[in-house]
Amino acid sequence: MPRIRIYQEDHIPSPMQKVWQAFADNPFALMGLWAVFCLLTLAVFGPWIAPFSPEQQDPLALLLPPSWDASGTVEHFLGTDDLGRDIFSRLLHGAHLTFGMALAIVLASLVVGFVIGSISGMMKGLKSSILSHLLDALLSIPSLLLAILVVAIMGPGLDNVFWAVGIALTPQFVRAIHQAVHEELQKDYVTAAKLDGANSIQVFWYVIMPNVWETVIIQTTLAISAAILDIAALGFLNLGAQAPSPEWGAMVSQGLDNLLTAPWTVTIPGVAILCSVLAINLVGDGLRSALSPIRN
Repeated sequence: MPRIRIYQEDHIPSPMQKVWQAFADNPFALMGLWAVFCLLTLAVFGPWIAPFSPEQQDPLALLLPPSWDASGTVEHFLGTDDLGRDIFSRLLHGAHLTFGMALAIVLASLVVGFVIGSISGMMKGLKSSILSHLLDALLSIPSLLLAILVVAIMGPGLDNVFWAVGIALTPQFVRAIHQAVHEELQKDYVTAAKLDGANSIQVFWYVIMPNVWETVIIQTTLAISAAILDIAALGFLNLGAQAPSPEWGAMVSQGLDNLLTAPWTVTIPGVAILCSVLAINLVGDGLRSALSPIRN
């Protein structure tokens, strides 16, 4: 039985409800969110969904076109490569190598960048100035170039890609959080909280951080798309995942020899990279638009 209300009270939504309502009003953001959920599902359950092993070769189905082509078959829905490996199965197995690894890298970079950026943002004077200039110098180097430099030192391989891309993305988190915390530290309400007797930890967590989460969320979405592109680029340059790995960037590189005769070996993994980056960017743009009214 529904609760009987004697007095008609206006329902005041919480800040989280306002953010979700503003986010849900954007159809492109919702579409991107559903795409991200699908990518997460494929990254977790892809190896169990795939009909074939990523390295299984079929000598009777070399360079078979996708099923919508007259020469294609339903058994190999997205066709095969020059070794007879099923592209659809390789995409599913590669989802956790490209998308899943990107999420893990961003999570690790976020934790390290949050700690360093928060501590440095609360500092003042010479220490804060030195760290700020050091971060500016690091950020002047593109993340992909910095990742290539790290891989050149550590050597190629998918394991080293985690450290390379993580090291390349961490300064971005440190800089964004450092700048946001440092700016909020100059506000009048922080001074008022200090005058009320709040210590540094209370000022940081209860006064500053509620106004910094927007920066953290937006920077995280930007970093995920950058991580996907960096992982795929390193795989394409044979500096990351090595053959016969089903990582999407490595699949594009492995299909270049058959670009003219079998373009689907390059375009299909390329479209997968494009769709994943586009979905993340749509979600990030929707979050940015939804959080702006709350901030203002």
